Amino acid sequence: MELLQIEKVGTPVPATPQVRRLPPWLRAKAGHWERVHEMKVLLGGSRLHTVCEEARCPNQGECWTRGTATFMLLGDTCTRSCGFCAVTTGRPGPPDPEEPRHVAEVSRRLGLSFVVVTSVARDDLKDGGAAQFAATVRAIHELNPVAQVEVLVPDFKTNRESIRTVVESQPTVFNHNLETVERLSKQVRVQARYHRSLDVLRIAKEMGQPVTKTGIMLGLGETEAEVLTLMRDARAAGCDILTIGQYLQPTKQHLPVVEFVHPDRFKALEEAGYTLGFKAVYSGPLVRSSYHAELSARRGTEVAA
Repeated sequence: MELLQIEKVGTPVPATPQVRRLPPWLRAKAGHWERVHEMKVLLGGSRLHTVCEEARCPNQGECWTRGTATFMLLGDTCTRSCGFCAVTTGRPGPPDPEEPRHVAEVSRRLGLSFVVVTSVARDDLKDGGAAQFAATVRAIHELNPVAQVEVLVPDFKTNRESIRTVVESQPTVFNHNLETVERLSKQVRVQARYHRSLDVLRIAKEMGQPVTKTGIMLGLGETEAEVLTLMRDARAAGCDILTIGQYLQPTKQHLPVVEFVHPDRFKALEEAGYTLGFKAVYSGPLVRSSYHAELSARRGTEVAA
């Protein structure tokens, strides 16, 4: 499909006050209740946090039924206040030195073969939390050696040594999300910068990271041309895997949804992504950065090999 034709595909549903229900394509799978309960008990007893719960992910039931979860390091309080995110903003406590081992042990008990670890932003720490990421990756390699690991990192304010610390721990996938197009970036990610995020992806690739990944949201008022520009920018930074999903307002205090994007447009963007050279593209209304992460990583690593 021609890249400049994708804006003609599908009909957006404006998120006006008259639209009181989500369109049918945004109804997530509930998941098997017993497995979800089992995951809640195990994770609750471990004192670990998951982005599945903290960010109110719509795929929590489905993913937990499949026995997958995204662990959130460094507590549940973020030093940033992004307009799209439901994670609490405030002054976080000190890092837990036992957390990396706890994550590794729980991943082994869950029988996970692919583990995703992310974190709140920790601008209060000199390395932005990079050492905690690296320690967690190494602990998983040690205690759950069959598992591959994806890290979804903050921007570390583009500190090269922080990026190097994470890359040298040898994660399978290094993920950092652009979240939205350049024009909307300051509004959506108040303390972040669009080109700084591109630099994080570029530096990780230059340091020898085999597979890099980024994710974006649609429905915040971006244009198709802006999305295509972002995709080209990400590829120019060496990014291998792209996820594209629908933004959903977590609370009334967060940024409003401008439109519900039709699945056909997501499909067109997926095709455009492959045309631009991405090794794996996951694009759909309910896609999130860690959704089916093991499958997208498999595609990325197979092509990389």
